[in-house]
Amino acid sequence: MQLKDKVIIITGASSGIGEAAARMFAARGARLVIGARRKDRLEALAAKLNADGGAVVPVSGDVAEAEHAQALVDAALGQFGRLDGAFNNAGMVGDMVPLPQMSPANWHRVLEVNLTSAFHLARAQIPAMLADGGQGAIVFTSTFVGHAAGLPGMAAYAAAKAGLIGLTQVLAAEHGAAGLRVNALLPGGTRTDMAPQDQASLDWVAGLHALKRLAQPEEIAAAAAFLLSDDASFVTGTALTADGGNSISKN
Repeated sequence: MQLKDKVIIITGASSGIGEAAARMFAARGARLVIGARRKDRLEALAAKLNADGGAVVPVSGDVAEAEHAQALVDAALGQFGRLDGAFNNAGMVGDMVPLPQMSPANWHRVLEVNLTSAFHLARAQIPAMLADGGQGAIVFTSTFVGHAAGLPGMAAYAAAKAGLIGLTQVLAAEHGAAGLRVNALLPGGTRTDMAPQDQASLDWVAGLHALKRLAQPEEIAAAAAFLLSDDASFVTGTALTADGGNSISKN
């Protein structure tokens, strides 16, 4: 899973899977532009990785805004001269309530962060990747909740993440002939800030998986690294489940 010298954007990089990916990709020689809203945490991460010999540029902002998507691409082109890959990972769950109790504001914000952001990001990234005959790879973080697990209270989140799978397939079909690969990554329950914080809920989520545990962020980052690497050169348009067997578990 060699990423050496690849120029990669990572969103949602200030914590969880995105932070784990930034640390892993930098250790494997990638040159990174990392984005998130939490400027202090993002800049601290970039400083640590650069001190360890990395090449990391932090760009803080709201992933739901088109201007931020373009700023990430501009930073990659300005600092490194090209863009090879993107791990479009930022997301949010929102209010977990039955749909009749869900506010329109929550619905729209969850879709903006999880799905509309993907439109903005891909719209900025694809031309940069394909400039001058280049190729590239995009990975969107979807979820098992958007695929095979209709969990109550998560209507907006599931709808947005299912939409990412459809977007992935269309983009893969549109740009495959130019050498662009586009895939969705579907993590199972993962120990991040988005996971339940009480032990009873954690145990319930773990029980949904065949492995009967939650993933560590590094395990999901490793799957993203594979999809962005040349080892996955014939993988495109897929929804790769890294879900601990959630999709096959009956208990």
